[in-house]
Amino acid sequence: MTQTTQESLRAAIAAVPDPELERPIGDLAMVSHVTLDGDRARVTLKISPPESPVRAPLELLVRTAATAVDGVESLDLTWDTEIPRTVPTGNEIIPGVRNLVLVGSGKGGVGKSTLTTNLALALATQGASVGLMDADMYGPNQPTMLGVTGEPPPGQGKKMAPFKGPADLRVISIGFFLKKDEPLIWRGPMLHGAVRQFLADVAWGDLDYLFIDLPPGTGDIQLTLSQLVPITGAVLVTTPQAVSLEDMKKSALAMNKVNIPVLGIVENMSGYTCPHCNQTEDLFGRGGGRIAAEEFEVPFLGEVPLDPRVMVGGDTGKPVILSHPETPVARALLRVARAVAVEIQRAAAVVPPPAPQAPRPLPTAG
Repeated sequence: MTQTTQESLRAAIAAVPDPELERPIGDLAMVSHVTLDGDRARVTLKISPPESPVRAPLELLVRTAATAVDGVESLDLTWDTEIPRTVPTGNEIIPGVRNLVLVGSGKGGVGKSTLTTNLALALATQGASVGLMDADMYGPNQPTMLGVTGEPPPGQGKKMAPFKGPADLRVISIGFFLKKDEPLIWRGPMLHGAVRQFLADVAWGDLDYLFIDLPPGTGDIQLTLSQLVPITGAVLVTTPQAVSLEDMKKSALAMNKVNIPVLGIVENMSGYTCPHCNQTEDLFGRGGGRIAAEEFEVPFLGEVPLDPRVMVGGDTGKPVILSHPETPVARALLRVARAVAVEIQRAAAVVPPPAPQAPRPLPTAG
């Protein structure tokens, strides 16, 4: 086979559209190896998360594209399911964590915690090892949303063991250690200490992804995290409303100021379809998240529709991604979760993991 044939083969494979994300797989850093052995093509594709259901339809598309190249008669396709690492191995605080993802918003009430819960579970149910740290110290909702209660599990040496949630999700939250309705009244230095303890003093073990549910706004905890650990990037959540978009943009600018990459923007509560007449209404508007992503030149990760089952699942500890997996809202959440995983894959392909660095000193309280 000629070099031209191999180049044509690689171009054909790279141009195949991802059936879920509708973008060329070459742009998504999914094409690992392409070689020719006579008239047999050998292709390796990266896939995140490892058990993504997109594999079967994608394989069909890749086979069709490969065998359409002149001179190619058959294809050997293999999958690389190793999740890339963006957090350096020498990090002392979270040594076993491969990727650390913040989920934030400019204001409360946009569904940030709900999105965090369901995105983490979406990846956990598709073969990834996932942890979730609830950093919303004043409004710790993850125990309720996940339906996790009870006494803390036995520790491991000097470290706390994380609580175990659905799909083997490892979880830590200040809510596990407070009495019902007990408020938390802490100043900045105590918040810094709690965040560091939840990272360094919890036996997270080996994790492909550690999601951190941030408090709303751009305050102490975001700054603390940026100074403590290497961060893969942030997912920003907004509703289509102008006031939500305004505050989300402030969060994006704050992330830029502390050198945290924005992995993308999610538009939550985007459209409501009546279950009785199937008519869709844009109760809070639509499209603002996509426009904001274009403005900041970051990926738009997707829209999640308004669905009462999301609220019910959060209140009862039965997240919709598990309780109603075949619904449009669950499918939208699965798509967003995979979009996040793919953006991490792209980031790992473009930028090698940074060299280990000592944590920067925290600012003193004013």
